[in-house]
Amino acid sequence: MSSVPKSQLTPSVDAAPNGNGSQPEIVSAPAPSHDHHAGSGQPPVTPTQPPVRGGGRNPLALVVVAVIVAGMLYVGFHMARRPGPEAPAILSKSTPAPDFTLESLDGGSMRLSDFRGKAVLLNFWATWCAPCKIEMPWFVDLQKEYGPQGLQIVGVAMDDSNKEDIAKFAKDMGVNYPVLIGKEAVGDEYGGVPALPESFFIGRDGKIVDKIIGLKGKGEIEDSIKKALDTTPASTPSTSASAMQPQK
Repeated sequence: MSSVPKSQLTPSVDAAPNGNGSQPEIVSAPAPSHDHHAGSGQPPVTPTQPPVRGGGRNPLALVVVAVIVAGMLYVGFHMARRPGPEAPAILSKSTPAPDFTLESLDGGSMRLSDFRGKAVLLNFWATWCAPCKIEMPWFVDLQKEYGPQGLQIVGVAMDDSNKEDIAKFAKDMGVNYPVLIGKEAVGDEYGGVPALPESFFIGRDGKIVDKIIGLKGKGEIEDSIKKALDTTPASTPSTSASAMQPQK
């Protein structure tokens, strides 16, 4: 009879010598159980784990998303889009500024041509426009500084608020220049005003010298004001006729 290797033998529970001095009884350990496929000739089935999906994110995708979000925040901070279809911009530099007549907050009417001979900053804005609220205090300071040199800032409110709400808003902002109640027809004449704020800088001769869409720095606005001031008023027909009359 073949012997069992020692590696497969285990001592009994009581390993102490018997009382008669004989060695303890050695019993063999139970044989390990075999898979039921062992006798069939088929290899044992090894359980497999489901594939683990990678938890990492694509760095390029994160960069693209960050750029898009940053762009949206920048546009939202610097300009507020107006609802409705956008009209093509038809005004450019050296184009005569379209004249108009609009109601002022005091109930009267005001024409753009009333300021002919002055440099005009025509600002389209709205009470709901966040960037407009940032630049309006700058306009107050610029009107004080350049008003004596011939600058006149004119605000045109392009929103659905009533006149009383607009007047209260202008008073709270300390506005020191005329504010007119805008009309879509006037906005269309100035290219549709697709976003606010939008400012046109008109020279003393009534022609547009510069245009700014959205919120820009105060220094850039001031440079455009200086361009408008550095223009020559157009001569009126009455002045030209009197100049041509012979002296007596």
